[in-house]
Amino acid sequence: QVQLVESGGGLVQAGGSLRLSCAASGTILSTQFMAWYRQAPGKQRELVAAITSGGSTNYTDSVKGRFTISRDNAKKTVYLQMNSLKPEDTATYVCNANIRSWGRSNYDYWGQGTQVTVSS
Repeated sequence: QVQLVESGGGLVQAGGSLRLSCAASGTILSTQFMAWYRQAPGKQRELVAAITSGGSTNYTDSVKGRFTISRDNAKKTVYLQMNSLKPEDTATYVCNANIRSWGRSNYDYWGQGTQVTVSS
C-alpha cells in the first residue's frame, strides 16, 4: 500500500514563506513524477509545480521566481518552497505522485491536502 502525507501548510502574512513536504511510503519500486496541485473554492484544480525523476522542473507562470520544487529520493519526499506569498496563493495544496509498486504497475497517488492561507 502506498500513501502520500503532506505537511507544512498554515497561515502566513503576504510576503512570507512556507515549505510544504510530501512523503511517500509503502512498497515502492520507482517514483517517476511528483507534483503539487492547488485548488481554491470556485476554481478548478491547478498544477503548480512538477518534477521528474531526472530533476526536470516545471511551474505555472504565476509562481515562477517565487516557488521552488525539489525532491529527496532517499527520503521519498517532494518539497515546495514558497516565497513572497500572495493572497491569491491561498488554496488547498495537494501532492501527486506517479508510482510503480508491487501492487500496481503505474498509478497516480494523491495526498489528502494541506491548507495554505495568505493574509494581506
